Amino acid sequence: MRRATSSIRVDEDLVLRPASRLRTREIIEAFEETWPEVNRAMPWINPDSNISAQMSEFLSETERMGRAGLLHHWVMIRPWDNSILGLIGFDRVTRSGQATWNLGYWVRSSEQNHGVASKSIEAVLKWMGEIEEVNIELKVDPLNIPGKSTVSKIVRKWSGRRCIEGDSSITIAGVRTVHECHVVTVGPKGPSK
Repeated sequence: MRRATSSIRVDEDLVLRPASRLRTREIIEAFEETWPEVNRAMPWINPDSNISAQMSEFLSETERMGRAGLLHHWVMIRPWDNSILGLIGFDRVTRSGQATWNLGYWVRSSEQNHGVASKSIEAVLKWMGEIEEVNIELKVDPLNIPGKSTVSKIVRKWSGRRCIEGDSSITIAGVRTVHECHVVTVGPKGPSK
């Protein structure tokens, strides 16, 4: 079932708003603060080309496809000062043959280690599973210890599984790394734990 991307109120400290070109400048600022680590989440960004143009094009496509329910991307926002904390979203680039969606995210450097990623992931998984059961891939660079820890928690909570056939090589800054794939099933019943 397709539905447009909608806002999600996570708690009093975090709101997820559909990604939009209106926030391009602030997203680029957060992106640049977190470079080069954020490149793991957005390996298609070419640092030798105009980042503003690439981000603007990405947000235009994301906004258009979000309205049609073909992609879902949110900007993580702290509501009391409207600060951008990161991005989170689902696309259809899957490798396992077992999932319909792939989940990706990044949190700006100054906001890491405060639970923003975990809370955002939980919120979007619940949102995605409100209507029907859906299988979702989570990929993680095994050298990204905080990312691996976050994905492990999510996999445990949602009774997910390691999916070796979904592992894929990703080139970031000229270095090719095999990312591990995990699959979780979300649905109206919510997490298993």
